[in-house]
Amino acid sequence: MTQAAVIPSPGPAQPADPAGPDRPASPLARLRDPAWYQEYGVYVAVAALLLFNALFTDHFMTADNFRTQLVQVAPIVIVALGMALVIGTEGVDLSVGSTMALAAAFLPLYLGYGLVPALVVALLAGAVVGAVNGALVSLIGLQPIVATLALFVGGRGLALVVADGQLKQIVNPDLLSLGTGSFLGVPLVVWIAGLLALAVAFLVRRTTFGRQIVAVGGNRSAAALAGLPVKRVLIGVYVLCGVFAALAGILATARLTASDPSSLGTLMELSAITAVVVGGTPLSGGSVRVLGTVAGALLMQLLRATLVKHDLPDSTAQIAQAAIIVAAVYVARERRSR
Repeated sequence: MTQAAVIPSPGPAQPADPAGPDRPASPLARLRDPAWYQEYGVYVAVAALLLFNALFTDHFMTADNFRTQLVQVAPIVIVALGMALVIGTEGVDLSVGSTMALAAAFLPLYLGYGLVPALVVALLAGAVVGAVNGALVSLIGLQPIVATLALFVGGRGLALVVADGQLKQIVNPDLLSLGTGSFLGVPLVVWIAGLLALAVAFLVRRTTFGRQIVAVGGNRSAAALAGLPVKRVLIGVYVLCGVFAALAGILATARLTASDPSSLGTLMELSAITAVVVGGTPLSGGSVRVLGTVAGALLMQLLRATLVKHDLPDSTAQIAQAAIIVAAVYVARERRSR
């Protein structure tokens, strides 16, 4: 005699999950997601800082003050754009401040031949520094921080040798107009920084070279196996970073009306790295956030200006910037670990 199989009762039906995989996350869930902060945190911080100044800082929300802040942040933005490309390949360039000084040192030597030759020589100096950095990283295999540290020290020393260790006044009116001139009421340095930001955004999003930068930063070994020109890409991004730093040195010299290789560009590498990291570009590479980099530079500039307006010492601004950097790196790490 066979026994009938016992079929278990299905039990009460379970309700459908109201927050299924296709359902958008709630606003509260988004605020707990590190990816949200890395994506939008810098813009929220800029908006909050502007709101604070509108309410509590006298004479901050004026056209003259905004003009001043934009002029001061423009060289940082230019250097940070080049730094973002380098960090996108999982590298870093500590020599950008020295490159600024080197470009400034060459300017007075060639202004006698005209503005264009002087600018070309200064920009070529930046390109050479970048090419050396790129060759050390891609061909010799040095770590980026080691390769660029060599020119961080040696580049400024070379700039002092070129300038005979002296500050030189700039009297060329065409060069000075780059630092003090304006177009449609907007300073030329701001126009240059904005146009470069658009150009870099186009480069990253719409060109083969930009996609190669992201691929190399995401996984260099896989990019090489896929046939991408890894060494050429690395040299290219360091050359661009050097040219951008040289351009920032030219504009800073024009604005200061003097070439001072001993101090020009000091700590610029830290300001640029801060802008890139706070703007959401991960130090691990594989991504380049152009708009975030611009917003990161603007955030640091507004933070310092706010503290100065409230009679707080510059050391307080440095501590605040350090806290923001730590927070940005922590958020990026938490996002990678998920």
